Amino acid sequence: MIISISTVPTATANSHNSSSSNSHSNSNQPFIHRNTLISNLRNNRHNLKHVESIHAQAIKTRTQQDPFVAFELVRSYCNLNSIHHATKLFHSTQNPNVYLYTSLIDGFVSLGLYTRAIHLYCEMTRNHVLGDSYVVTSVLKACVPQRALGNGREVHGQVLKSGLGLDRSILLKLVELYGKCGEMEDAWKVFDKMPERDVVACTVMMDVCFDSGMVEEAVGVFNGMEARDTVCWTAVIDGLVRNGEFNRGLEMFREMQVNGVEPNEVTFVCVLSACSQLGALELGRWIHLYMLKRGIEVNQFVVGALINMFSRCGDIDEAWELFDGMKVKDVCAYNSMIGGLALHGKSVEAVEVFKEMLEHGIRPNSITFVEVLNACSHGGLVERGFEMFESMEKVHGIEPQVEHYGCMVDILGRVGRLEEAYSFIGRIGVHADDKMLCSLLSACKIHRNREIGEKVAKLLSEYSRIDSGSYIMLSNFYASMGKWDSAAEVREKMEKGGILKEPGCSSIEVNNAIHEFLSGDLRHPDRKRIYKKLAELNHLTKLEGYSPETEVALHDIDDKQKELALTIHSERLAICYGLISTEACTTLRVVKNLRICDDCHAIIKLIA
Repeated sequence: MIISISTVPTATANSHNSSSSNSHSNSNQPFIHRNTLISNLRNNRHNLKHVESIHAQAIKTRTQQDPFVAFELVRSYCNLNSIHHATKLFHSTQNPNVYLYTSLIDGFVSLGLYTRAIHLYCEMTRNHVLGDSYVVTSVLKACVPQRALGNGREVHGQVLKSGLGLDRSILLKLVELYGKCGEMEDAWKVFDKMPERDVVACTVMMDVCFDSGMVEEAVGVFNGMEARDTVCWTAVIDGLVRNGEFNRGLEMFREMQVNGVEPNEVTFVCVLSACSQLGALELGRWIHLYMLKRGIEVNQFVVGALINMFSRCGDIDEAWELFDGMKVKDVCAYNSMIGGLALHGKSVEAVEVFKEMLEHGIRPNSITFVEVLNACSHGGLVERGFEMFESMEKVHGIEPQVEHYGCMVDILGRVGRLEEAYSFIGRIGVHADDKMLCSLLSACKIHRNREIGEKVAKLLSEYSRIDSGSYIMLSNFYASMGKWDSAAEVREKMEKGGILKEPGCSSIEVNNAIHEFLSGDLRHPDRKRIYKKLAELNHLTKLEGYSPETEVALHDIDDKQKELALTIHSERLAICYGLISTEACTTLRVVKNLRICDDCHAIIKLIA
């Protein structure tokens, strides 16, 4: 490292010259000029040793207390993730100004230390240091992920008093904060007061509307925009997909192309996610070809989305071909491939890919272990699953989270080791969530273990954050045990809580168009032909030995009604439409949003 220095001219016999040089100590000693030191910091801030060396020079020349030097040092340490050095320097500085506070608060935020950023801002206000728009924006950035609504409101009040109430960056963060905290009325109030509601502002408002679920409001903001760029088009597609509006997301993508707006990599990740959920393989293939023809960079996120799409849409071979052809594979690509193989029941292959990943020096992350443990669960690889679980913390330094414990419960439950699974829940270091309990309850239902099932059902019914799927699982368990009163109580509790059951929906792609069906659906234009084909299949499968498993129709009705209820399940209607709409020997790919029942599984094997 080269540090520029200046020298003081040698003193002469002239007493005036001698007197004027006293402030520089000995006339021949070098000193570092403040501006030069700051320049050196800016040029060397990516190397910790260089920054420490410059810091030592600042201490030696007594320029450490200079507010500009201290600001640059703190900012340099934060950029290098050396938060200990930054805080130590900050606290050693007398009367830190707003710039020094800003540099450390901003550093805390960039490193995800949101609580410390908020506390430091509170300290700043207690010390009567007036904040500017930059530091206010930084602390609001910290409030958003923490959902720190109370702190955010305090900052908003200070903003109004300080005259920063019309600052655009502050208002955008306030909209985001209120929206993320579910305070949509306040978010709209701030948005409506913005002097300029440009593309960025509208995109932020649209995003918080999507996050809160209120979707039509988000689309309304989008439709009201005068100018729309790639970012806002991508935001509306992403929002629709995140809210389960997959077809609308794809329609918006088509409209984007009609309007001549060029999609980017993020747009394609969102669209491929919609294709994955709908099973739209042909559309996904077209998107892949479109990207290749247009020379769009296929980065790690796009590759991961493509592998997921091919896997979820039923073409694991194409997913593997894409993965195998990658010159450089990162953890995201490995995670996608392991998850895809697990989804297709190729558990041994998934474990082998995990081993290959380790051999190539790719460090697994938390998601990797969720995928590989799922693979072990689907393949009944109990011992291998425990080996993987044990290695997480011991070998890879990854602390297991609730989803990893859930995978282990599922592994044990699937092979009927229900007592072990139940005792495992009792000794884990985290609280069991509703997904973990539902997994074990489902296993108890399959293996007809009433004793443990009722214990799990009690735990699940007492769980505070239970969703519609968990309620249905609880109700179905009681129904499978013939406890119709208990099943009715659960459904009544759902109704009182305003919790709606997610309807079973199956989709099939025919001629690049997605057709969706609900159970007993009569909306399709070809419904007469569909139900005619359904009657034909019911007759043919019974000749092959099919007998309806009426016990899976978990309603307190007679067997004849149960049989009728089973025959009109959404996946059967989708298959019938595929059969009447395609040529012989065409592969039919049907995607369902919920788990397929045992009876449909049995009859589909016969149809195939």
